[in-house]
Amino acid sequence: MQPLAESKPVQSRRAAARNGLSVKWFLLFWMIVIGIGMYAVYSYTNHLKQQVLSELSTQSQQQLTVLKTDYEARIATLSEEVKALQNTVQTFNELLTFTKDNQSAKTDNSNKLYTQLSEVRKQLDALKKEMDLLK
Repeated sequence: MQPLAESKPVQSRRAAARNGLSVKWFLLFWMIVIGIGMYAVYSYTNHLKQQVLSELSTQSQQQLTVLKTDYEARIATLSEEVKALQNTVQTFNELLTFTKDNQSAKTDNSNKLYTQLSEVRKQLDALKKEMDLLK
């Protein structure tokens, strides 16, 4: 009977060793699966982050382009207005010079022209300040 008694503990040790080995493989398998899952989540979040950053960059470039064209259009409009006012000032200067040269003792229209010229210069200065603010 002793041989039977000895064989049972050996068999139970072998079964326990096999069970312990299968538990180790099962735990190792789940650890690998969890590690692969964590790597996949990390990679996917990095991919989404890059995608969002590229979309934001594209949108900001489009908005900057729109702002730049609007700014350039405003500057062009103001430049044209300044040129028109400069031409008006030049015309008034020539007219004022002509009236001063031809002024007689009976009429004094130069004061009226000087007043108009002064008003035009004020408008020109205001437009220049506005243009400087836009720059």
